[in-house]
Amino acid sequence: MTQELLLNLATALGLGLLIGAERGWSGRHEVAPELVAGIRTFGLAGLFGGLATLAASHFGVAAWIALFVLLALLVIAGYLIDARGGDHGMTSEVALLLTFVLGSLAVAESRLLAGGCAIVVALLLSLKGQLHGALQRLSQAELSGALKLLFISVVLLPALPNEGYGPWQAINPYTTWLMVVLIAGIGFAAYAAIRLLGTRHGLLVTALLGGMVSSTAMTLTLARLDATRLRAALAAGLLATSALMFPRVLLEVGVVNPALLDRLLLPVLTAAAVYAAGALFFYFRAAEQPDEATEPPLKNPFELLPALRFAALLVGILLLVEGARHWLGDMGVYLVSLISGLTDVDAITLSLSRSANDGLAAPIAVRGIFIAVVSNSLVKAALIAAIGGRALALRTAPVMLGGLLAGAFALQFA
Repeated sequence: MTQELLLNLATALGLGLLIGAERGWSGRHEVAPELVAGIRTFGLAGLFGGLATLAASHFGVAAWIALFVLLALLVIAGYLIDARGGDHGMTSEVALLLTFVLGSLAVAESRLLAGGCAIVVALLLSLKGQLHGALQRLSQAELSGALKLLFISVVLLPALPNEGYGPWQAINPYTTWLMVVLIAGIGFAAYAAIRLLGTRHGLLVTALLGGMVSSTAMTLTLARLDATRLRAALAAGLLATSALMFPRVLLEVGVVNPALLDRLLLPVLTAAAVYAAGALFFYFRAAEQPDEATEPPLKNPFELLPALRFAALLVGILLLVEGARHWLGDMGVYLVSLISGLTDVDAITLSLSRSANDGLAAPIAVRGIFIAVVSNSLVKAALIAAIGGRALALRTAPVMLGGLLAGAFALQFA
């Protein structure tokens, strides 16, 4: 018997003991005879799987199948006996059969794969309470939103043609919908985080998570909450949610056109640093935080109609960018960036990043993206002043303007 074979068999035994340890700990309060399998049984099942693979190398694959069927029959018999005593799940039985398969993989020269899968299985088994609790809290709208997101990303996206159509070949259905999936995915991930964590950590965490969904929407939400005792905390939240726009822009550019990051990184991170510093200053200056977290008034971030509207907006901006580029030159791109940034910075960022892959000069694309960022930030500052009032605007506007000026200065050296 070689050292390699001994190591494989030891891995098969070890992964069985690992899964069995989790099963034994989970059922530690049960009466011993009621346990389908404990740590020793799982360890033996893993070793059994390894020996079955060894037998298959001598007697053919039929030997492995026969041994697996034998174990499956024993597991089924144990399940039927236990099920007579009342409601009984099948998690341990499935885990036992899976342990056999992983033990077989370990001896089939796939130790790393078998060990990694065993860790994932043990972790999944240990999360029973959290997973069941999450399902209980899941609403129909959230489940529907998750399924729609999976549909547009896994089913619809691969079916779209990946080639240019229309004027200047500017409309690519695949890349356009990929951008829709990117935005919807970021928003849905943030929404899920809010639902799982709640808002007990205060306005700042709510602003950070809500800003990932929509920094403009969160700006409107926080501005409406203006109250004298909360102004410092609200200012921190407003600056934090606006600061999230900058890393989101970098993320979108990095996915679509990483070559632009070298020029965009310095000005965007400089502006983000000023915003973040202002948010931290007001956070620590806050005399008090809300004693009770307020449920963030965020709706399910993924619905098909808004996604289609975003796709239409994206296509329109792509055509505007290409048309302005052909008819007006660089100045036309800047004008489109300024107008687009008034309502949405994501679409113009994705559009210019993609256009830079198709002939638009990188410096022009970078300046256009930054112009859109400035335009969007000024709109947010105006919303804070109009809705939140003068006192809240005086706390946030200087920081926002300072960040934009610092970013514009850094852009000259990018």
